[in-house]
Amino acid sequence: MLEGKAVVGETDMLQTMQQEALDIAAKALDFFDVTEATEIARLIKKEFDRAYGPGWQCIVGTDFGSFVTHCYGCFIHFSFGSLAILLFKGSAGPELEADQFADLDLETVKA
Repeated sequence: MLEGKAVVGETDMLQTMQQEALDIAAKALDFFDVTEATEIARLIKKEFDRAYGPGWQCIVGTDFGSFVTHCYGCFIHFSFGSLAILLFKGSAGPELEADQFADLDLETVKA
């Protein structure tokens, strides 16, 4: 595990959920080397999916940017030293109307 205490940058989570995120991340860092960012992210994501339902996303690394849409109360960005962790539950925003694309000519749309 990295030495030092986790530092929370931004969050809108309840304190108990924040603490669980920090605890799970510390557990992941006990199991994996800091160079195994994908495995750390996988463990954190799976634990949050299990505890709070599916749809969680986790990004772990030393240098990344992000711009995400998330469910209210389901976002935290924190770090252990130089290792940053972003955990959030995704949100697509307002639901699309079923007939929103009814007039779209699909033959003119190129993939």
